[in-house]
Amino acid sequence: MPMRKIILLTGFEPFNQETINPSWEAVRALQGWSEGDFIVHARQLPCVFGQANKVLHHAVEELQPCMVIAVGQAGGRVDLSIERVAINIDDAPIADNVQRQIIDQPVVYGAPAAYFSTLPIKAIVHALREAGLPASVSQTAGTFVCNHVFYGLMHQARDWGTTMRAGFIHIPYLPQQAAAHPGTASMRLDDMVEGLRIAIRTTLAHTVDVRESGGVTH
Repeated sequence: MPMRKIILLTGFEPFNQETINPSWEAVRALQGWSEGDFIVHARQLPCVFGQANKVLHHAVEELQPCMVIAVGQAGGRVDLSIERVAINIDDAPIADNVQRQIIDQPVVYGAPAAYFSTLPIKAIVHALREAGLPASVSQTAGTFVCNHVFYGLMHQARDWGTTMRAGFIHIPYLPQQAAAHPGTASMRLDDMVEGLRIAIRTTLAHTVDVRESGGVTH
């Protein structure tokens, strides 16, 4: 029996005084999900500069995945944001979970200024919208631990050549979080989980992205 392809999903622990992180809740709901010739493994990352990338890199080395989708919380965003580009800078607006606030430092010294996602980002957005889920291509992943992980992931993927596709998706607050932030958008957990399923299926189905306009700078 041929070995199943492994897909790695990562989400973060809660941060910034939140008691829950939708990225981890959505990702862990898919632990062990299989369809066709693949199976999903989920890993939680600490919301800590440096340590998050160490945990991620260890998981990639251990699992040897064909695809990695890192997921993070972006409170205030209204949709599933498929990130286009990771930049080589840490410039934290708040402290991480060990109270470090890194300012104006590269994620990886001497590495390129940026990396692009190798997921079919526009095809994913198209498929999500067809399924009735709000989605957009995002032109910025910020400069906090989410971008730190996104950049670290793509730097590692570069070393793997074309054998591993990788990228990052930001998701909104859960309704229970938004209740504490009046006027802030939210999304049901079930919709987030379905969105990740669609992102996986779409990536497997598209070796080349669709060509259509789209993109939001948050």
